[in-house]
Amino acid sequence: MKRFFPILITFLLLGVSQADAQTKPLSKSAWASLVTCEPSNELYTSFSHSALHICDTAYGINLVYNYGTFDFNTPHFVWKFATRTLDYCLSRESYRSFIADYTNQRRCVWEQRLNLSHQEVCNLFILLEFNYQPEYRWYRYDFFRDNCATRIRDMICNCLDHDSLDYPKSNHTGTSYREIVYTTTDQNRLWWRLAIDMALGARCDRDRSTWECAFLPLVMKGQFDTITRSNGIDLIADPAVKILEDRREPLKSSVNPTLCFWALFIVIMILGMIAKRKGWKLKGLDCLLFAIPGLLSLLVIFLWFLSAHWCCKWNFNILWTSPLWIFLSVAAVSDNMWRRMEAIAILQIIMLVILLIMIIMGWPQKFNAAILPITLILIVRLVINLRKTKNRNSI
Repeated sequence: MKRFFPILITFLLLGVSQADAQTKPLSKSAWASLVTCEPSNELYTSFSHSALHICDTAYGINLVYNYGTFDFNTPHFVWKFATRTLDYCLSRESYRSFIADYTNQRRCVWEQRLNLSHQEVCNLFILLEFNYQPEYRWYRYDFFRDNCATRIRDMICNCLDHDSLDYPKSNHTGTSYREIVYTTTDQNRLWWRLAIDMALGARCDRDRSTWECAFLPLVMKGQFDTITRSNGIDLIADPAVKILEDRREPLKSSVNPTLCFWALFIVIMILGMIAKRKGWKLKGLDCLLFAIPGLLSLLVIFLWFLSAHWCCKWNFNILWTSPLWIFLSVAAVSDNMWRRMEAIAILQIIMLVILLIMIIMGWPQKFNAAILPITLILIVRLVINLRKTKNRNSI
């Protein structure tokens, strides 16, 4: 199907280019624009959104095409979303309905008129209408490489008549996928950023080209303000015009997770000193501290090995969210069991030390700042338990 689609599109475009002007699908006054919608306060809108607007007042056409549509009622929705087997589709609605929806959401919306010839507008319209057919409208969504923004970028590139965009595909921007995602997580969503950092792997920390950075609608909007045709002179779009103002309620400030975990580190250190003086064993605390990363390891392993999410592979968070913690959590409640798990505890300490080195080096993966105090907490509790075991054996 992937090979058949571009071949069929080529024939369609050739047919349009050779047809008489009166047979073209749009009038001479038709135009197209890129629509970019900023986030709302809902988490699922954090990464903004893109759509294409086709307008032809002569023929009464005023449509918005949207590649970011999915069905919440899809059977096994959560499983398919987690494994990246959930298909998204191209939807089409009237411009009036689209604007009414985003007005109700109080989201800021921008529009950039595309500088396309009449033939190119017609080409874009044909491509979108063909892609809207039931057998072609569904596609396998990929957050970074095939989403509502990249599909629109590709459609615009494919509609150009005898030209192409000056869109560098191999240049170095000095920016990674993770850093671009950070621009969508402001100071009121730092816990959301921590969750994202735990799910994304090392692949997201490589330098990305301008072409690759266009996965984020707001980034693509900025690019279309400066991207030219291959002659390096003609801009592909007019400056963005704000058509809806941002009327969102201000987000409530949230506690910084890094500060929370540093505070927890201090509390556990103080508690450990008190426990040493009073002879407390703190088995319940250790069981809980070891169980949490053990359970989180199941999520990391699932996303890495059992899902098709490209961005979740090679996730070195596995060094601290290790399945070894499951055994150590069980062993923490019994001195005899802990003696049998000494080798596992030492192995886990080695993994945490490797993680600390990676955090300091910033390679091959960038970790959330909150991971440092978490790692230190775990190392301290493991070392304390190993020392207790050594003291008992010496007696």
